Amino acid sequence: MYPAELVKPMREDLTNVGFEELHTAEAVEEALAKEGTTLVVVNSVCGCAAANARPGARISLDNTKKPDNIVTVFAGVDREAVDAARAHMIPFPPSSPSMALFKNGELVHMLERHHIEGRPAELIAENLKDAYNEYC
Repeated sequence: MYPAELVKPMREDLTNVGFEELHTAEAVEEALAKEGTTLVVVNSVCGCAAANARPGARISLDNTKKPDNIVTVFAGVDREAVDAARAHMIPFPPSSPSMALFKNGELVHMLERHHIEGRPAELIAENLKDAYNEYC
């Protein structure tokens, strides 16, 4: 587990723009049970989360259509919540960072680490915006 003071600014990258942090499996289940669309960002301490994933998620929200709910779990910190979120992302293998868009609890779009790592935040944002435009 990472120390709270280490991950605090990484959490705030998303919470400062409206993402709700989920810390328990129950919170994940409640979030995914909501009607409408929910973006789940599996946050992490790695460089590609800082340079690509979190900025891409933030930029993606500058779109006419957006998810009804935006939530995040933190790999290496919120183990129970991350495990619960990943259980809903099957058949995709666990990866962090990653992003999943759900509609009425059903997985409709997935960005795995290999879709994020080495790609600019703007490209990640465009990928998410395309998904929002289709499903939101």
